[in-house]
Amino acid sequence: MFRSILMISSVALSAACATTSELEPIDDTAFAEATRVVEAASRPIEIVETVKPLPLPGQMMRIEPGAETAPVHPRDAIAQGRKSALIEPSVDGYVNAIQIYPYTEGALYRLYSSPGQVSDIALQPGETLVSVSAGDTVRWVVGDTMSGAGPTARAHVLVKPISAGIQTNLMIATNRRTYHLELESVSGGYMAALSWRYPSDELAELAAKNGMAMARAAQSIEAGLSLDQLNFDYRMSGDNPDWKPVRVFDDGRQVFIQMPDDIATTDMPPLFVLGEGGGAELVNYRVRSNYYVVDRLFRAAELRLGAGKQTVVRIKAGDPRGPFSTLFGG
Repeated sequence: MFRSILMISSVALSAACATTSELEPIDDTAFAEATRVVEAASRPIEIVETVKPLPLPGQMMRIEPGAETAPVHPRDAIAQGRKSALIEPSVDGYVNAIQIYPYTEGALYRLYSSPGQVSDIALQPGETLVSVSAGDTVRWVVGDTMSGAGPTARAHVLVKPISAGIQTNLMIATNRRTYHLELESVSGGYMAALSWRYPSDELAELAAKNGMAMARAAQSIEAGLSLDQLNFDYRMSGDNPDWKPVRVFDDGRQVFIQMPDDIATTDMPPLFVLGEGGGAELVNYRVRSNYYVVDRLFRAAELRLGAGKQTVVRIKAGDPRGPFSTLFGG
C-alpha cells in the first residue's frame, strides 16, 4: 500500500513539473510587457540621527576680518586650543550621580574632585584598560579596578587629590580609544563618577542592525504566505536556458516565479504577460531575492531574452484547481 502511494505521488509530481519544448500557439502581440517596479529597501530604522559637533566653547565664534592671518604666539595657540577642546560638566549630562560625556576624539573632559573623596571614571563595558598616566602622581592618588564579569566587565579608574586647589591632567589608553582628562581639586563639591556615551558606536550598531534586517527581508519573498493556499498548477514550455525558472506558484492574488539561485550573475529576462481574460493587461512585478513577484494572476506569461532570435520560456496557468493542486500542481 505504501509503495502504491509513493508511485502515485511520483507520477503526480512528474506531471506537475513536466515541460514541453514546443510553445502553444498564442499570438505574441497579445502579450504585454510587464513593468518592473524597483522597491526601495525597507529599513526598520528609517531615521538615524548623525553625530553632531559638540558644543565646545568658541566652536561657532565668528572670525574677525584679518584674524586668520594675524600671527599667534605658540603659547597663545596652545591655550586657545586647550580652551576650545575642554568640555565642562552640565546639568543635562547627569544621570543620577554620573556625569555622561559624549565621546569625541581629542576632547578634554573636566573632572572636579575633592580631598577625602574618590571620583570614579568608568570606561565602556568590554573595554580593556592598557595604561593610565597622570601628570602629578605625588598629590594625586590614581588607581584602577574592575566591575562585572565576562562581556559586561567594566574597567574603572579611581582618582583622589590629597589637597584642594591643585590641578593635573590624566591620560587613559585602552584597546579601543584614548581619553584625555583635566583634573581639578576643589574644597567643596566633587564629581562622584563620570562615563561616556559613544555616538559613533551607536551609529555603527544601528547600521549593523539595519543591514541584518535588510538581509532577512531579502531572503523573504512575502509575509503571511499560507502553504495550504498555494497553487503550483503552472506549466513551462519553450527553450531551456540557464535562467529558466525553478518553479511557479500563486497564492490566489500574486504569482511567484522562482528563478535559479545564481540568477544575479546572469541577465534577468523581462516578463511579458497575457491577462486571465486573454487580452493584454498592464501588470507590475518586482524582484525579491531570486523571485519575480507578479502583482496579479495571469493566463500565460513569457520570459524573453535577446534582441534578434529571442530565448523564450512560456509559463501557462493550469485549469481551475483540483483537490490535489496545492500538493502536486493539478
